Amino acid sequence: MDGYLDDVIARFAELKKLAEKAVEQTDEDKFFYCPDPESNSIAITMKHLAGNMKSRWTDFLTTDGEKPDRNRDTEFETVTGETRGQILAAWDEGWEVLFRTMRSLKPADLTRTVPIRNEPHVVFQAINRQLLHYGYHVGQIVYLARHLAWQKWNSLSVPRGGSRAFNQSKNLSPDQ
Repeated sequence: MDGYLDDVIARFAELKKLAEKAVEQTDEDKFFYCPDPESNSIAITMKHLAGNMKSRWTDFLTTDGEKPDRNRDTEFETVTGETRGQILAAWDEGWEVLFRTMRSLKPADLTRTVPIRNEPHVVFQAINRQLLHYGYHVGQIVYLARHLAWQKWNSLSVPRGGSRAFNQSKNLSPDQ
């Protein structure tokens, strides 16, 4: 498991950066746009992730990942007067808790057991669970931001129709 912690920290950082680059392309009113009553806006998705991170990564090795003071259901509610700035501040706080905890872990911790909702997880499994969960929601943020920005969208990866040029810039053969 040498290098695992460094790699997973880098993957979490990539997800954070990806979501933030998508959100930067979203106008203020679009940040709160919800496609339908059963879907989530970018704002709500970010609130949910912030709440999840604070709960899961606070006292990660010593308490259940679902903290008693977390009210998950309110993460999916729009609050009158809530601002983009407030949500982004909560988002940053959640990531800070995650990164502080991840940086504190030692390789020996990876085989310890931690509970999430009273279910035991080996630490590396708990980390992988959260990496998958955050990737799922970051994908939702990017998709919705791209949809809402539409023609103003600046690709966050290889743009459509740009594979050949990208591969050439990396000295890859056209077939790769």
